[in-house]
Amino acid sequence: MTGFDPYITFDAEAWAALRANTPLTLDEADIERLRGTNELLSIDEVERTYLPLSRLLNLYVEAVQDLSRATDTFLGTAPDRVPYIIGLAGSVAVGKSTSARVLQTLLSRWPNSPKVDLITTDGFLHPNAVLEQRGLMGRKGFPESYDQRALLECVSRLKSGEPEVDVPLYSHLVYDVIPDERKIIASPDVVIIEGLNVLQSGGGTTDGPKVFVSDFFDFSIYIDADPEIVRTWYVERFLALRASAFADPRSFFTRYAKLSDEQAVATATDIWNAINGPNLQQNILPTRDRADLVLRKAANHQLEQVRLRRT
Repeated sequence: MTGFDPYITFDAEAWAALRANTPLTLDEADIERLRGTNELLSIDEVERTYLPLSRLLNLYVEAVQDLSRATDTFLGTAPDRVPYIIGLAGSVAVGKSTSARVLQTLLSRWPNSPKVDLITTDGFLHPNAVLEQRGLMGRKGFPESYDQRALLECVSRLKSGEPEVDVPLYSHLVYDVIPDERKIIASPDVVIIEGLNVLQSGGGTTDGPKVFVSDFFDFSIYIDADPEIVRTWYVERFLALRASAFADPRSFFTRYAKLSDEQAVATATDIWNAINGPNLQQNILPTRDRADLVLRKAANHQLEQVRLRRT
């Protein structure tokens, strides 16, 4: 007797066919704006990978809204404006930020023009001063480097239907949370929450069951690739940033701007082996099977496989 697979698996061609008649609402200018550093995002990739996903999410959001209206009718209560929340997880350098931006843009251009907001969990990292005080700068991105209580409160407020929720902002240039600067999320229809560890969960504590951010998600996505491929992408991105963002004198990483190619590869590899690789193996990858959809990429950044959880 074979074990039950909770996922339906599609190759790239089968997944692309599920686009059906979903129109493409992005152009080359959009692609250029949404593309991340050292990523090969193209119109073709949007059509084959993200349009089917946009169509699926549109159907899911409509179904949840119909269910909510049915509940309101049964209870005789006024409808609440509660956003549909999508969690998006994956390793550093796997392309999750680009995926989140593409999905935000596509979903916001549905015919009914929903308001789609994007929250990155980087803003909920503890400030560098706090991380240094706690000896955690070498574990930045690990679960303990985040203000989990603040993140949980934010998502809880969103799911409670609060009309405005403010979130902290993060600067990748200075590699720190921006003090006294917040982003207002006002009456969204859909919220995408993107981050390394957003699918994490765990057992109960001695104080009772623990609540996790992922408990509030209506749908979750994991961007996947072989860890060795992701390591290569990380090193390539480091090399690309050396000649761009790192060259800015305000950059936290400006000391890397003048490294030779050999030195840059060695430095990036050391950082990966010390921080990002262990975080992927210990904390991020174990959450993959909690996702509703796993989008796996090949070495050329193109879609290789999609796994969709059976409902």
